[in-house]
Amino acid sequence: MQHYAPQSELETHTVSNQPKAFGDVDLFASDRALKGAVEKAGGGVHAAKLSAFGKRCGAFETQDWSRQAQENLPKLKSFDRFGHRLDEVEFHPAYHNLMSLGLDSGLSASAWNTGDAGHVLHGAMMILMNQADAGVTCPMSMTYACVPALQADPEIAAKWVPRVQAASYDPRFIPADQKTGVTIGMAMTEKQGGSDVRANTTRAVPDGQGAYILTGHKWFCSAPMSDAFLTLAYTDEGLTCFLVPRWKPDGTRNGIHVMRLKDKMGDKSNASSEIEYHGAWAERLGEAGRGVRTIIDMVQHTRYDCILGSTGGIRAALVQALWHTSQRRAFQKALIDQPAMRAVLADLVIESEAATAIAMRVGASLDRAATDEQEAAFMRLATPLAKYWVCKRQPGFVYEALECHGGAGYVEEGPMPRLYRQSPLNAIWEGSGNVIALDVLRALSREPDSLEAVQAELKKPLGRHHAYDAHVGRLAEYLTPGNLHEGTARGFARDAALALQGAALHEMAPDFVFEAFCAQRLSSDRNGLLYGDVSPDVDQAHLIERAIPAV
Repeated sequence: MQHYAPQSELETHTVSNQPKAFGDVDLFASDRALKGAVEKAGGGVHAAKLSAFGKRCGAFETQDWSRQAQENLPKLKSFDRFGHRLDEVEFHPAYHNLMSLGLDSGLSASAWNTGDAGHVLHGAMMILMNQADAGVTCPMSMTYACVPALQADPEIAAKWVPRVQAASYDPRFIPADQKTGVTIGMAMTEKQGGSDVRANTTRAVPDGQGAYILTGHKWFCSAPMSDAFLTLAYTDEGLTCFLVPRWKPDGTRNGIHVMRLKDKMGDKSNASSEIEYHGAWAERLGEAGRGVRTIIDMVQHTRYDCILGSTGGIRAALVQALWHTSQRRAFQKALIDQPAMRAVLADLVIESEAATAIAMRVGASLDRAATDEQEAAFMRLATPLAKYWVCKRQPGFVYEALECHGGAGYVEEGPMPRLYRQSPLNAIWEGSGNVIALDVLRALSREPDSLEAVQAELKKPLGRHHAYDAHVGRLAEYLTPGNLHEGTARGFARDAALALQGAALHEMAPDFVFEAFCAQRLSSDRNGLLYGDVSPDVDQAHLIERAIPAV
């Protein structure tokens, strides 16, 4: 937040050596890595739209909305004062401002109503929106990702997909057919199963008129004020996917009871909840007994958003570290000019560049998948690999950026504590580390064409850097019979993701960035355990100059 003409001449001292507030910045145009990666991924036609959105995400006003939404938590209203059941969540007006900013700008709809590079456009917007406020991106992400699952049933898709494509935020709690736009949520896991959704106990029985009645609970239901939820329940045929609207076709409230809101470590502006289905009306999506298969395409897209969310969080933390150290002085120099600090910042820049490049490369594969079988195969394996690694890197990265501020980074008035609390989320959402690593193993065994597509991608930069060539060679050792199993899955996911980041940087970033990444992340003599232990081959000056926001 920026205050007008604050007093600096105090009775006991003069306020000095403090950075200015960071804000009213075009977060897209000032991010050379993102801007360049979007162009390389085919999204250059959207530069003007992204710049306009970047200005709004970087505005002081938007920062204040985020602060207010984080400080004024969502409140569950189970009943009205007369005893009528409501199951509604009340939000601060700042939350609605943020939701309107994202949804009205097309964040959830752009991939489905834009002809060229729609998923790249969505990806860049998601990176920018996460820098404005990460909590509200949860319902935006699920609304974006629901479309492939909805398309499993043409009649349901005909009703609901246009509502998603409307690019309109309508906060009113009324039936969906009376609204200008909708949000879609997800309710999958249960107390006894977690990621093992086949342990679910929620049951669905036919109502005799083509729909189903659901009874059971869901341990995590994010965004409970969504207009409908994709959920899993058992029928006689097995685990099946359903769409459960908040309102029944007759205009009465559906039997979705919000039991309580989660008291979370971060993600404070978003309301996550526990719910129960008390005879909830639902429509089946896809084949009975094939619920996991129906939902998998939605999961692929939400995992893409996990990559984007962590990329945005990494960039937000990096910008704060660069901004602070470029204006704060110690021992007659700006912190950014002190050799030890400069090495840390350059190392952080490498990490942010790599996250941005692989995120946009995955987005490009989503755009091309419908017409290019190799891109579709690449997307199926590259998405979980990138999700695994980029999201794993975020918490340690944000901590290091926080430390660049010294004690000021540990104070709640600044942005770093919020960024730090938020940082573990994407590594947990849509599959924690072990789940993703095991999914990678399954993809390798069931879809050998996905491995072939990734290997073809990794061949492109061969010969450009000795450390890259050696790393790709070591990666091949995992594929020797007997070497790749559950015990080595995490190591393979890490090393494959690093190789993909190198390939993406070779395609999307200047040579000095690719070379710095290879020297710092892929060389056998670098263990990557400590930011700031920088190879002499890293061009620190150019990395930092490229990363500092151009304001």
